[in-house]
Amino acid sequence: MEEASLRWLLGQGVSLTALALCVVAFASKRDDRLFVLLLFANVAFAAQFALFQSWVAAGISALIVVRIALVRRFHANRRLMYLMLIATLAVAALTWSGPRDIPALAAGLLGTYGMFMLRGIPMRAMLAAAAFCWIVSNVLAGSIGGTLAETLIFVTNLITMLRLRRDAPARCSP
Repeated sequence: MEEASLRWLLGQGVSLTALALCVVAFASKRDDRLFVLLLFANVAFAAQFALFQSWVAAGISALIVVRIALVRRFHANRRLMYLMLIATLAVAALTWSGPRDIPALAAGLLGTYGMFMLRGIPMRAMLAAAAFCWIVSNVLAGSIGGTLAETLIFVTNLITMLRLRRDAPARCSP
């Protein structure tokens, strides 16, 4: 019981670190800064999910670290996107424990497409959908900090989309 309690406390602590990194990332209007901060946040999320023994979510979170690094260099590369989608499906297949793993898988797939193929507001909209899936995954894993982190990511993402829309140059109509 003590080991489980310590693991649970460590998981919550790691998730709070991820929370701080994600809020700063999604508040940024610069995609580059968003990606760098998300790299570190996903290392923390992978550790958190491992501590909660949610293996599909842990594996996909670790894979997201690789995805972010690739996206920064090879944006819009369909071949790499397809490889990452296949890798996400493979990680899920190898660590699958049941229907509770569906939200993490959906989040991984949505985030992969969004990061490789989209930019700006459309990318953040796809990442908001992925964040909603991560909220569900964190609730199922029992992560208080992770649930809070993803909820704040979701809301921060929506606010940043509004800021980007507001700051966009006005379109002239003929």
